[in-house]
Amino acid sequence: MGASCCAGPCASEKPPADSAYRRVLWVALLVNGAMFGVEIVAGAAADSVSLKADALDFLSDAANYAISLFVLGAALTVRARAALVKGLSLGAVGLVVAGNTFYNALAQAVPGAEVMGAVGLLALAANVGVAALLYAWRDGDSNRRSVWICSRNDAIGNVAVVLAAAGVFGTGTGWPDIVVAAVMAGLAVSGAVQITRQALGELRDTNRPAAGALPL
Repeated sequence: MGASCCAGPCASEKPPADSAYRRVLWVALLVNGAMFGVEIVAGAAADSVSLKADALDFLSDAANYAISLFVLGAALTVRARAALVKGLSLGAVGLVVAGNTFYNALAQAVPGAEVMGAVGLLALAANVGVAALLYAWRDGDSNRRSVWICSRNDAIGNVAVVLAAAGVFGTGTGWPDIVVAAVMAGLAVSGAVQITRQALGELRDTNRPAAGALPL
C-alpha cells in the first residue's frame, strides 16, 4: 500500500510553514520568561502562594512555548508527543501548587496585598496580551491547543490573583490568597487532562492502520 494510506492525519504529515505563528510564540516566550522572574521575586517578598503559583505557571508556559517553537513544522506524531510531555508537566505543576497551597493553609501567613495587587495587574496585562495574540491559533492539533489552553488559563488566573489581593486587603487574612492558589492548581490539572487526552487520541490515530490496509 502507498504511504498515503493512513487513518486520520498521517504520522508524517507536516503543517504548512506559519511564520506569523512563530513570531507570536517568540513574543509569548519572552513575555512569560520575564514575568516568571518578576513574580517569583514578588511572591517571595509578599509571601503570597498565589503569586508563587502564577510564577510557576509563567515558567511552565515559557517551556511550553519553547517546545512548540522546536516542533513547529514537525510531523503530527512529534507534535502530539510534545503536547503529551507538556500536558504531563502542567499536571505536575498543578500538583506542586496544590501542595504549597495546603502548606500555606496550615501556616496561615498573611501576604502583602499591595504587592499582590500591583504584580497581579502587571501579570494580567501580560497574559491578556499574549492570549489575544494567540486567539487566532486557538484550534488545531494538541500541541497548538496546549498553547492556547495555558494562555487562556493564565489570564483567568491573573484575574483571580487581583481579586485575591483585594480579598486579603479587605479581610486581613491569607484565605483569599489560598483559595485562589487552589483554583489555579485546579485550572492547571484540568488543562493537563484536556491536553493529554487530545495528544493520546492523536497518537492512537496516527498509529492505527487504515481499514483494508495489508500488514507488511
